[in-house]
Amino acid sequence: MVRTRAPRRQEARRQQAQAVAQALAQHYPVAECALRHENPFQLLAATILSAQCTDERVNLVTPELFRQFPTPQALAAASQEEVERLVQSTGFFRAKAKNLRGMAQALVDHHQGELPRTVDELTKLPGVGRKTANVLLGTAFGMATGVVVDTHVRRITRLLGLTRNTDPVKIERDLVALLPPEEWINFSHRLIHHGRRVCIARRPRCADCPLLTLCDRFGLKPLPGPLPSSGRAPTDQPSSDHAGAKSPRKPIVRRSAVAPKRPKPKRQTPKRSGE
Repeated sequence: MVRTRAPRRQEARRQQAQAVAQALAQHYPVAECALRHENPFQLLAATILSAQCTDERVNLVTPELFRQFPTPQALAAASQEEVERLVQSTGFFRAKAKNLRGMAQALVDHHQGELPRTVDELTKLPGVGRKTANVLLGTAFGMATGVVVDTHVRRITRLLGLTRNTDPVKIERDLVALLPPEEWINFSHRLIHHGRRVCIARRPRCADCPLLTLCDRFGLKPLPGPLPSSGRAPTDQPSSDHAGAKSPRKPIVRRSAVAPKRPKPKRQTPKRSGE
């Protein structure tokens, strides 16, 4: 039976999260959204397109999209085929084109072409979830309504040991409890930059990582040589609960299904009389 350690105290985890935020601020002093935009409407459209797509690809598509449809009114009046043609390379282009046109039409019909400034109102727009709403409110309006949890934030916060959850909503809840509101916006931007430059999913550069002494590295192989001391309490949970790594199993000794046959002793035939 595997014995698990007692959960780490919330205060210790909060101190770790704030130390991570400070280290990120030192190495990424300019925290900005990677999606290029000139106004909140463009940011909202670009964020909708970024689902299951890289920001680099979105940035290649949006200049022509915004040139042809610069306002919600213009995009709402566009045909499905026109929008599909422009966003085809971002993947799932039919659904994205439908969401873009629906979002623009909803802004025209219910908000006089202006973007609402609450999560509840934004998430009623087609194609807009909580993550997209947090991106828009935080980046465009400077409103800290939550922590944006994308694939980079989800993966790295679990490696760091800041959360045990896999659901983005629950991860956001954990991070909101650990970070002060003034860090909610920039923390996500900086962690996303960190995930693209250093903590790369398939080949993390742990030896060069400024967060190494603050990271539990759940699910990763041990680094060669001693690590610098982080001054933190030991982790409260084995790696198998965080990064999907399985605990080592004892090797299974397979036996042959059929036992080998033993050689039969030779039977001697008694000699007949007269031989």
